[in-house]
Amino acid sequence: MKNKILTTVSAIMLFIPWTILPLRTYDWALESPVAEIMISCYAAFMIFSGVFTIISYVKEKAQNNLMKVCLIVNGIYAVGGGAVFCMMVLPKVI
Repeated sequence: MKNKILTTVSAIMLFIPWTILPLRTYDWALESPVAEIMISCYAAFMIFSGVFTIISYVKEKAQNNLMKVCLIVNGIYAVGGGAVFCMMVLPKVI
């Protein structure tokens, strides 16, 4: 039962990052402080979902076919979220 819950949560986390696309159609979402905050929150969620899925797969032994797909996709999301954070922070540091 625990593995099914972890798999369901990981599967739901696959689709949440795509909700940024309809939000970005509004004018208020393209202005500087709102856009940076929104992108940062989505990137943090993507990193969290990647870490959550990796921990669920490795430590909690939720190893089924759907979880393998979630692991790959959420892992890619986590790397992308980390890259977004780097692109936002490095120009301010350098």
